[in-house]
Amino acid sequence: MVFKNLLIEITDGVALLTVNRPQGLNALNSEVLTELECAFYGLNEDAAVKVVIVTGAGDKAFVAGADIKEMAAMSSIEAHQFGLKGQRVMMLIEKMTKPVIAAVNGYALGGGLELALACDFIYASTRAKFGFPEVTLGIMPGFGGTQNLARLIGPNRANEMIFTGRMIDAEKALAWGIVNEVFAPDELLAKARETAAAIAGVGTLGVAYAKDAIANGLNMGKEDGFRYEASLFGVLFATDDQKEGMGAFVEKRKAVFSGK
Repeated sequence: MVFKNLLIEITDGVALLTVNRPQGLNALNSEVLTELECAFYGLNEDAAVKVVIVTGAGDKAFVAGADIKEMAAMSSIEAHQFGLKGQRVMMLIEKMTKPVIAAVNGYALGGGLELALACDFIYASTRAKFGFPEVTLGIMPGFGGTQNLARLIGPNRANEMIFTGRMIDAEKALAWGIVNEVFAPDELLAKARETAAAIAGVGTLGVAYAKDAIANGLNMGKEDGFRYEASLFGVLFATDDQKEGMGAFVEKRKAVFSGK
């Protein structure tokens, strides 16, 4: 599929997906959401892709939010459907078997922060700004932001961000646990690629099952989470990757994983 608003580049198992709508600060309208849904579905099915990095075009914004001009004309029913569409994209990213890294290079506001939070972790530029300004427009986050932010940093800090609509900078986002690391703007993508390459070089199935165990385990009691982890751990011993990985260790050579 040819995308109007996205750029996708795949190199050595790492896919770089760029939201390419800089004239609108990469804002998410219905068309962009449809393209993101198609793109992430395709990347998850592509055996050549091991890891995905998501970023925004230009030097101002990662994604500055959902498209306010489009939303302003929506009825209540249309807004509900728009929210469900955005949530479907975010849940697709969360449920991908492949890790997704957000490289936040500028404003990540509203739907943009929701997109970043749907990824497995976030690297940020020193220029990055994070926030949920929806209340300043008389609405609230609608693409999963109230749920994902509270689960990540706790309800107290999530309440402060969402109720005030204020932005925070990259350093505060790091201190609060929203982002993993902060880099100079010209280092951000290189650092994201470095981490993605490290992930792409290990056992694909091991990473996928670990992602599954973490995500689903958070919704279980601890004992159920332990049992779920043990079941996935056992299943991996029936894979070619386990045999290759352990065989390579014993033979003191570099493992070559097939993802099978």
